[in-house]
Amino acid sequence: MPSHGSITKAGKVRSQTPKIEAKPRKGVIPRLRNRYNFVKRVLEAPEEQQSRRG
Repeated sequence: MPSHGSITKAGKVRSQTPKIEAKPRKGVIPRLRNRYNFVKRVLEAPEEQQSRRG
């Protein structure tokens, strides 16, 4: 079965690409940020807000 290109050339472009260092994160990762917002909005909500919704 023929392949697309030879095996000896595999990874040629990636190895030629210069390595760029990752930028440091400026804040909390989105998944954690969503969790914090949920806790603040739903679990720790004041009693008066909960009674109006339900």
